[in-house]
Amino acid sequence: MDIYTIIFLALAVFIFLRLRSVLGQRTGNERPPFDRTAARNALGGAQDNNVVTVPGKVIDQAPLAPTAEPTAPADRWKGLAEPGTALAQGLDSIVEKDSSFDPRHFLSGARGAYEMIVLAFANGDRRALRDLLSSDVYDSFDAAIKERERNEQKTETRFVSIDKAELVGAELRDRNAQLTVRFVSQMISVTRDKTGNIVDGSAETVADITDIWTFARDTSSRDPNWKLVGTGSAN
Repeated sequence: MDIYTIIFLALAVFIFLRLRSVLGQRTGNERPPFDRTAARNALGGAQDNNVVTVPGKVIDQAPLAPTAEPTAPADRWKGLAEPGTALAQGLDSIVEKDSSFDPRHFLSGARGAYEMIVLAFANGDRRALRDLLSSDVYDSFDAAIKERERNEQKTETRFVSIDKAELVGAELRDRNAQLTVRFVSQMISVTRDKTGNIVDGSAETVADITDIWTFARDTSSRDPNWKLVGTGSAN
């Protein structure tokens, strides 16, 4: 073996040892590559296409989870509407246009929207109201707030409970789905003038309130949210 071969071998061994010291070697105990999807699922993270509820968008239209077997027509609206009633037929017509429609999910959001709208009206929070109301209903609420402001009055409202939120009407008008909900609640509400004197309501009396509100949504729209389009009261 000549001197040049020895030199090249020595150089190759030197380079191998240097690389080994820098890069290390596999021992079988290395940590596996980081799996972002698995980590997100382990922490209970939502999938990217889930709807996230934000203020001003309380009633959204979440898709129904797939089921192994289709629900029998007679049981589809069990606990919500009796088979053959106008309410059940209205719900059927809405789901025919929008298969993701879930009235139970809607009612859950409607409870939150009801409380938010009542409190926003009492506080004169026009920004919150604008996102939750149709233009006609917003104009009506805004006029009442302006009247209160002209009289230098302030309203204080506090919910004690929302005892019931039930569907009492459902219909499809062209592409527009409309759902009417009866809310039964208990609240304390009082209106005071600029000196603090009570001009309406009571600061101590719990009132039983029944409101009948109608919400609407364009089933052909990509916007998943419902808006309040009509109000009424049974009190």
